[in-house]
Amino acid sequence: MPTTKFQKIIFAFLSVIISVHCFVFYNIAIEMGGMSNSVFLATKNVILIEFVFAFALEILIAEPLSLKIAFKKVNPVKDKPYVVTTAIICVTICLMCPMMSFVATVLYNGINAEFFANWMQKLVFNFPFAFFVELFFVQPIVRTVFRLIFKNKESNLKKQTTVPTSMGPEPEL
Repeated sequence: MPTTKFQKIIFAFLSVIISVHCFVFYNIAIEMGGMSNSVFLATKNVILIEFVFAFALEILIAEPLSLKIAFKKVNPVKDKPYVVTTAIICVTICLMCPMMSFVATVLYNGINAEFFANWMQKLVFNFPFAFFVELFFVQPIVRTVFRLIFKNKESNLKKQTTVPTSMGPEPEL
């Protein structure tokens, strides 16, 4: 998928923008005792803050570390692409979920005597949600959008690097 640093940043941006919305809605709904229209209004106060944290954590920690960990278990050259992709997604979830649950705990509950218990509760609630939402909803959408964005650039690059086998008839001298 992403091959350049710029593409990695765009891919992370797309992943984080969708994921943060899903998780903010989910966590605020839990805090408010269920989903209601007021959840959508309450999200405006934390979406940007969580986006900044999630994007920074994804770029600086999760993305490079998830590749290293996943490639210890799967071989991108020998294994099927969907196995490699699934491994990377699963490792990323295992890294991002505790980190972002920590951030959410600080934002929603503050740091107090019950901090560790609140963090573990958010982690237990968020992990199954993260697993299914990322694997079956967010990542398929992000990968589709990413391919659409970079489709023309990849096809143009292929056209530029393709050497024609025949230049047509040679001119007469």
